[in-house]
Amino acid sequence: MQNEALFKQLERELHSFKPLLGKASDSILNEGVSTYPIFIVHKGEIDMGISLVDHNKNGGEWSINASILEEFAAKQLIKEDKIENFQKIFKDPESYLCLFVLSEAGANFIFLPRQVEDLSKQN
Repeated sequence: MQNEALFKQLERELHSFKPLLGKASDSILNEGVSTYPIFIVHKGEIDMGISLVDHNKNGGEWSINASILEEFAAKQLIKEDKIENFQKIFKDPESYLCLFVLSEAGANFIFLPRQVEDLSKQN
């Protein structure tokens, strides 16, 4: 239940960044950097990935860094024996954004649909 509430909150708060994240994901895929783009969504400072959105500059609550599975493996955030399992559950990056969310609830992977929905239709 808590993850669902976090998902809905993130969906609303990151709505305007979906086009930017989609372009970054496409660049990672098209340039052959990785077939597993991961976006780190955080409120603090981290030394990982490439900064795309800085909450200090945009006045929002979240910062977003672009990373890849290979960096997560190199930094042992995903253990070598878990990489194959992660690859199996990884959703199509042309349809979903893989978010690694660092929040008060802990660290979670969330797959957010890339298509930009009209949030005014949601309750």
